[in-house]
Amino acid sequence: MEPQEIREGYLVKKGTVLNSWNAVWVVLSDDGLEFYKKKTDRSPKGMIPLKGATLVSPCQDFSKRMLVFKITTEKKQDHFFQASHIEERELWVKDVKRAISCLKDGKKFARKSTRRSIRLPETVNLAELYALMKDQDDGVKELKLEQENRVFNHCFTGATVTEWLVSKGKARNRPEALMLATGLLNEGFLQPAGDLSKEGAESGEQTAFLDETKALYYFADSGFFCEGYSSDEDVLLKEEFRGNIIKQGCLLKQGHRRKNWKVRKFILRDDPAYIHYYDPSKGDDPLGSIHLRGAVVTAVEFVPDAKKYDIDGNLFEIITADEIHYFLQAATAEERKEWIKAIQAVSKSGK
Repeated sequence: MEPQEIREGYLVKKGTVLNSWNAVWVVLSDDGLEFYKKKTDRSPKGMIPLKGATLVSPCQDFSKRMLVFKITTEKKQDHFFQASHIEERELWVKDVKRAISCLKDGKKFARKSTRRSIRLPETVNLAELYALMKDQDDGVKELKLEQENRVFNHCFTGATVTEWLVSKGKARNRPEALMLATGLLNEGFLQPAGDLSKEGAESGEQTAFLDETKALYYFADSGFFCEGYSSDEDVLLKEEFRGNIIKQGCLLKQGHRRKNWKVRKFILRDDPAYIHYYDPSKGDDPLGSIHLRGAVVTAVEFVPDAKKYDIDGNLFEIITADEIHYFLQAATAEERKEWIKAIQAVSKSGK
């Protein structure tokens, strides 16, 4: 009987021999994970059996990498994967855990609601709480705060979080709010911004979150960035990052010079209307940006100058107001439809 395919998509994987991180196409079945160098490859680069395996998320073995989870096989071999955003990591973790559990119990894979393994009351749902905290009207307000000759954009203080939790009836008192905030920090929903909050997160204490006005934090999928006091030119450049994140994830992008295709992480922001793209295996500095104000985006069936093996559908094209063409490829037809719809909305409304 053929294994059931459960989930597939791009993730960044740490090499098992070398310490390099590379974007790979990952396919989760009911008995293992297969990963491919390219989505179009017929043979996998490797396979990770899930029988007897364990999963750790969030994995904090790498201080400079967020959204990492670790799978340890029955033979004690570690495999590290990094998602491009929180929702993506949570979906992968949930399905991999479920597959491991079904193999252990001898059952066929079936999705069901599972609770994250943290010591909080059964009634608490951290994902729902996180969504409420991000509500633009009634949630925790993101601010521009200055500290030690640095400017922290789209962040808030630890004291603000605990006060919000108590005032909204999510916690009965500050100690209980501190427990909830620590759960959100441990699960990667909240991230430490300044030196003080980072020290608290790395301290190993039971309550790693700091209920202090000088401890700064930010939402993991926000437009957070930190800058020193800089020139007007630098500030103008940072304007690109001030918009709210509308959509993010990995796509294939065709290079302008060599016409080769590479996996890139894209983050779409509104007002100003920009989409930035990154090497998903490296740091937070973007490789480039596309100004979307007045841009046109459409689905296409082929790409000029593309090699045949690069093309397997789900292509779309962005043409900027300056008539620069960008060709991108989504993993599925539905994903292409979602990206086109989001980019069209931002190109009309953003500045």
